[in-house]
Amino acid sequence: MNTFYSSLFADDAARLIAAGCFILTVALYFASKALYARFRSPWLTPLVAVPAVLGAFVLVLHIPYPVYFQDTRWLMWLLGPATVAFAVPIYEYRDLLKRHWISLTVGVTVGIIVAVGGSLALAKLLHLSPDLQRSLMTRSISTPFALAVSDKIHAPRDLTALFVIATGVCGMLFGELVLGLVPLRTRLARGALFGAAAHGVGTAKARELGSEEGVVASLTMMIAGVVMVLLAPALGFLPV
Repeated sequence: MNTFYSSLFADDAARLIAAGCFILTVALYFASKALYARFRSPWLTPLVAVPAVLGAFVLVLHIPYPVYFQDTRWLMWLLGPATVAFAVPIYEYRDLLKRHWISLTVGVTVGIIVAVGGSLALAKLLHLSPDLQRSLMTRSISTPFALAVSDKIHAPRDLTALFVIATGVCGMLFGELVLGLVPLRTRLARGALFGAAAHGVGTAKARELGSEEGVVASLTMMIAGVVMVLLAPALGFLPV
């Protein structure tokens, strides 16, 4: 009987902790978003600040990941509607697609070749495990598309999400530095660079540079994601 009640209390405590983690995650997101809007420091962006604070919180309190994920998994569910919503800007800016379809096609093609080929070559050079190699191949597309591709090529979803986030943060932090070193002067080229290399985070950074850069980055990111999903069965045959 004592064991039964202990188990019951433990389950109730786990549910309360899971609910608290969900509330904390949402609260930290809005707090980080407000701080970033005011101070514009890259370290205050939700993608950087929120995981750092949550990671420290979970480690200090020794909260198991399954307990944290118990309620916050609903946030992952929102990736589905977000993926469908990507079709809206493609339709709204269809005239831009018609005018610059050649440039966008070249940008997406080069981005995919560099992302997949470069990541795979580096992974082999470092003798990484097959799981790491497959996850790295999807690092330069937005999370919803990357997770869809990872399922097709049998890559661990957790590793895929980690590499996608790391790529986006690096693109956000060093993207403007790269633009200062390469001769990209047109808004189209600058936006395509952020969209192809740093997906959603790069798109947010491109919007700070200008509206046209943001639009082109969004289109490049979404087209690259769709193409990668379509190519996923073929990526599964790459030697890892």
